[in-house]
Amino acid sequence: MNNLKLFCIAVVLLATSCTIKPKDDLLTAYEKSGFKCTPRYDSTIAFCKLLDAKSPWIKYTTFGKSPQGRDLPLLIAGKGNNLTPDAVRKTGKAVLLIQACIHAGEPDGKDAGLMLFRDLITKPEMASLLDNVTILFIPIFNVDGHERYGKFNRINQNGPEEMGWRVNANNFNLNRDYLKADAPEIKQWLALFNEWTPDFFIDCHVTDGADYQYAVTYTIETEGNTNPTIADWIKNSYLKEILPAMESKGLPMFPYVEFRRWHDPRSGLYNWISPAFLSQGYTIVRNRPGLLIETHMLKDYKTRVTGTYELLLETVKFINKNSQKLTLLVSEADRFTASAEFRRDSFPVSFIASKDSTIIPFKGKKYEMVVSDLTGGYWFKYSKEDTTFQIPYFDKFNVEHKIKIPEAYIIPVEWTDIIERVKLHGVKTTTLKNDVDLEVASYKFSNIKFAASPYESRQKVVKYNMEDFTHKQHFTKGSVVIDMEQPLAKLVIYMLEPRCGDSFFSWGFFNNILEQKEYSESYVMEAMAREMIAKNPELKKEFDAKKASDENFAKNADAQLNWFYSRSPYWDDHYCVYPVGKIFDKTLGLSQN
Repeated sequence: MNNLKLFCIAVVLLATSCTIKPKDDLLTAYEKSGFKCTPRYDSTIAFCKLLDAKSPWIKYTTFGKSPQGRDLPLLIAGKGNNLTPDAVRKTGKAVLLIQACIHAGEPDGKDAGLMLFRDLITKPEMASLLDNVTILFIPIFNVDGHERYGKFNRINQNGPEEMGWRVNANNFNLNRDYLKADAPEIKQWLALFNEWTPDFFIDCHVTDGADYQYAVTYTIETEGNTNPTIADWIKNSYLKEILPAMESKGLPMFPYVEFRRWHDPRSGLYNWISPAFLSQGYTIVRNRPGLLIETHMLKDYKTRVTGTYELLLETVKFINKNSQKLTLLVSEADRFTASAEFRRDSFPVSFIASKDSTIIPFKGKKYEMVVSDLTGGYWFKYSKEDTTFQIPYFDKFNVEHKIKIPEAYIIPVEWTDIIERVKLHGVKTTTLKNDVDLEVASYKFSNIKFAASPYESRQKVVKYNMEDFTHKQHFTKGSVVIDMEQPLAKLVIYMLEPRCGDSFFSWGFFNNILEQKEYSESYVMEAMAREMIAKNPELKKEFDAKKASDENFAKNADAQLNWFYSRSPYWDDHYCVYPVGKIFDKTLGLSQN
């Protein structure tokens, strides 16, 4: 036998030496149930630990605790002891993070992921898939919601027989919390993400909506503020390979969209730019592609799990084959985001949908809209007959607002909650060692309107007027400066620029600055108003114009006196003034710090 043959045999043996023959104990609970059930938390953890015991390529660990005290589980798959962030970084391998059960009533990804990890160590033909990628898998993210187990947790969903609940023990929808980070689970997820900085992310879900033929739909962000080179790679490399591969397996995919009239595909489809409070919107702001898998709730459980498994498998194959390109792209995107070139451009902070559309084919089901004799609303009745609709698709966007990117933001020391949340995301900050007076740019708000009801425990600010202004502001020792020369600069903008729909301001973290705290008495203000008019006759014209244009104001004597109070020297100059400052010249006033 010549040396070349010996070498080839050695390579094959090395590749398969850590694979094991599948046995009955490595069948998942889902498989054992005839593809009808999903396992409970304890059973899932036991299977994860079994995989760890069976192969040196698999490691089971945890990354935190839930509000009810359960461990947050994490499986890691990697060859050659590449099971820690430091080890992987030394090799240059790509890191893929997959998570399931963030909505615990949607367990498809858990059962698909457990089978995938099992197959990586039992099927020799799959052993090479870990050559260039390390995979992190969170089988159950919302562990407390997962154990709120029952048959009636997902009214629209066709299986499994029992499942968990959508939200966590504190009633947080974790997939609305990525930016504001109220929930303990998200805080610990952020620590995990900062430690590993994955190159690609997958979040597994089950959709609601209308009936149609697709078993699997997906979202992966390429619009908005997505880095252009990453967007191009997603569209012209990843999707160009993944979509035909899934089609060849009898699992054609379609973008996860919403209908212009809910439940009614013929009304047209629209896409959106994923906000950063959603998982895939958050990761792309950090320059990491995020794939949202949304299997179709009306398909049976086996079909949905199979669709998720195949999409996970095809993505692992693709990343393993293209790991060097992926890691290079995210590294270059990080370098660009931290560069002066990035800060020279204006940055879009909000978008509006274009009215332009294209006509596309959509594989739906024939249906009729019947006026309900019970409610008077439309009752959508879907048949089992397939059809293809030619319908308008709205997927284009225009910039609504953009900002000039500062060299730095500065947060006053007293806003400790904001400072702590910024740091949770891994943003680099420095702390003032001395008090300092700085010329900063900021905003003033007026005509504030709050949401009528809370959303995810926050009273959101939904409408307001905002004006830019520059002023001298005193910052006390301990205030935090965020230099924008860092890879997370885009994320900083999303958190601190009010017009970003995901901003801390939009979420209501600054609502107390929008409350008037001092008031005047009428017996003082009646006299003072007259004195003010005597000194400035134009003020009376402005006052009369306000009364003429605002009927409610004209009927409210207290509001009228408060109007004069707001123009007096006694007015609170902090009222409706955004406390976060923007610094456009770091050399001014920061030298002593």
